Formats: sequence, C-alpha cells, structure tokens
Amino acid sequence: MSYRSACITGGAGFIGSRLARRLVERGVTVKIIDNLSVGKSENVPQGAELVNGDILDPDACKKAVAGADVLFHLAARVAIRSSFDFVVEDTMTNVSGTAAVLQAAARSGTVRKVVTASSMGVYADCPARIPIGEEHPVIPVAPYGISKYAAECLTHNIAGNAGIESVAVRLFNTYGPGQKLSPYVGVVTIFTNKLRNGERPIIFGDGLQTRDFVHVDDIVNGFLGAMDVPISGETINLGTGHGTTVRAVFDSVAKAVGSSVEPQYAEAVPGELRYSVADISKAKSLLDYEPKFAFESSIGAVVEQIAAGR
Repeated sequence: MSYRSACITGGAGFIGSRLARRLVERGVTVKIIDNLSVGKSENVPQGAELVNGDILDPDACKKAVAGADVLFHLAARVAIRSSFDFVVEDTMTNVSGTAAVLQAAARSGTVRKVVTASSMGVYADCPARIPIGEEHPVIPVAPYGISKYAAECLTHNIAGNAGIESVAVRLFNTYGPGQKLSPYVGVVTIFTNKLRNGERPIIFGDGLQTRDFVHVDDIVNGFLGAMDVPISGETINLGTGHGTTVRAVFDSVAKAVGSSVEPQYAEAVPGELRYSVADISKAKSLLDYEPKFAFESSIGAVVEQIAAGR
C-alpha cells in the first residue's frame, strides 16, 4: 500500500526531521506539527510544511492531519529522569496529546495508518530476561514509561475503532547526527558536548548499566517499514540487539573527541532500567528490519557530526 501524504507530530525534532527528509525524498507530501519547544524550524526539510502548534490544541491537530493518509506520532516529552518531577506535564503531552492527535486522525476521513513512537521505558527491569522481547513484562518503573504505554494503548484502540491500521514501535536508545543538546538528549550527545568543553561528564550509577544504542537512520528505516508493510495492531521493538555499557560509551566518545578527562560518578537515577537490550526478531520478521550501523564503528563519525553541529 502506497501513501502519498504524511503528517508527522514532533517532526522538527531529532528523529522526526530525519523521517520527514526521507519521506520528502520518496515524493511524499509531508506536513509537520511541532510546538518548537525542543525541535527547531530549521530542521524542517525543504518541501515539508510546518504547522507551528501543540498537539494539545485540537484545531492545530485537525489542520496538521487534514489530507494525510499516514500519521507518524513522535511528539512527546521524552525524559525518564524528570518524569517523576513533571508527571502532570508529561501525562498531558504524552497521553492527552496522543488522544488529541488520534482523534483528529480518526475524524479526518483520510488517515489509513498510524505509527506511534513508544519506548523501551515501558518494560519491567528484569535483568534475567535479556534481550527484551515484546512479550517482556510491561511494568514501567518511571511515570514516563507509564505515559508511553498509555499512548500505545490509545493508538491501537482509537485507530482500531476507526478502521485505521496501527503500529507502535518501542524505541531503544537512539543516537546520531542532528541530536542537539537539550534536556531530552541521550548520553552520546551529552558526553560529546561536555568533553569538548573540557568538563567532566557525570555517569549515574557504576557505569555498567547496559543499553541498546541504535542509530537514528536505523530507527527511521523501522518507521518506514512500519508504514510500508500491511500490518496492524502490532507493537514492535526497534533496537540493534546488542548491548553497550554506559562506561564503554564514555570511553568511545572520549577517544573520538581526543579527551583524557575522567568522568564523575553519581548515585544511580530511579526509574531507569539497568539492562536494556532489544530482541528485534519481530522487527526483522515483520518489517524486514536490519540495523546497518554498529555502535563501535559508527560512533566516531557521529561524534564528529555532533561536534560540528550537524
């Protein structure tokens, strides 16, 4: 099934803008809704239209979704650590905002598929069950994970009742060029910027916590696969299937930057999984998904691009 017109919520952000660019290259008409609280208007690729608005505004959602036949929902407050302090704000955006966007899609009369970005933060912290498959217990340890699981449920429920295909993709730790410093970025960007400024980055915990670092272009390929394949009602992991410790990430970034600075260590942060590595068997089977970037071989180029502001 081919799609000619797409709406991307959060499309001026790190992942959304890269997805928008790929869709424009395919000849798809792209409309983006973003309140630019984190995303930047300059990230919007030429040929895409920006609706400067919030997903909590029904009129902005209606305007953005109008005429689209596929909706990519990426707009969210993405921060596990701060979700304990900003639980109301996170819930408003990630749950109520999702409901508003989905309602607009259901009422549009044109949207035929919704692909929603979820998170590995929905999973329980069960180190004995690694890698994490989609059947892994869903017991979020932070309010952020709760809000993303609610977004998944809303996606399948509202889309299903409207006769719209739905896919939720659970993203693991995304890194790559174009990830600007903000309260929401991952450790690769934080470490890069700190080390370039001669500062000592902080590692929370002992540094041996393991993450599945997946390149943004692999994530975008996963989104495109979720659009292209005629499936519905599915929830799918997007990662690499390989784990890297946070300390190993620091060492790789320091080497790429040419820094001999040692990190600082601080108490572990509540709400974060200690071991988070994706089982991507389902993505491979359903989406023909195959990550092309290995962390060890791609991190040098990514650090250079982040440092150069690209």
